[in-house]
Amino acid sequence: MKYTPKDPAIVWAQFQEAEHLTDEQVAKFQQFETYLSGQNELFNLTAINELTGIIRNHFQDSLMIRKFVDFSKVSSICDIGTGPGFPGLPLKIMFPHLKVVLIEVTHKKQQFLRDIADLLGLTDVEVCGDDWRTFVRTSERPVDIFITRAAIDDLELVRMFKPACRYRTMPLVYWASEQWEAHPRAASFVLRVEHYKVGHKARKFVFMGIPG
Repeated sequence: MKYTPKDPAIVWAQFQEAEHLTDEQVAKFQQFETYLSGQNELFNLTAINELTGIIRNHFQDSLMIRKFVDFSKVSSICDIGTGPGFPGLPLKIMFPHLKVVLIEVTHKKQQFLRDIADLLGLTDVEVCGDDWRTFVRTSERPVDIFITRAAIDDLELVRMFKPACRYRTMPLVYWASEQWEAHPRAASFVLRVEHYKVGHKARKFVFMGIPG
């Protein structure tokens, strides 16, 4: 998808057409971008601070997973290390039926997530301040699929596949660069890899789970 950075209206129209968004969904993404950009000046939430970059590298990159996962059959997702809400909140905007758990340990980002969920009128969104190890050890929240945009390393992620973890049979999708390679001790949990592009940037989804 090509953007014309000099005209925001065209940028948004191209995004809407490329992702097949309703007018209501576009309005929510516009509110998201406006609030993110404003708060970013105060709290440094993301290194990407211009419209085309936010749309391409945050919104569109988050939504790319729907090419490989049928979210009409998913009820709940958990976003590990979501930061300012990616990929969990764009997926919630696209699929309002989802129950979303956002794991984020940084307090300023937790408050941002609560504020943006309220601003956008998103329901069934929980912000969880537990670290990943605590979450997999103690949480009893229902989760159909775990997602993360390379927030923590794969050796930490595969803790969920330990025999004592209640989530060990659940799938996990890891957003990664094209150059990323699994740690040898995590590689056995890689079930498949799907390649995609955002703009001209080559990336891949790494699907992880219990083999067999």
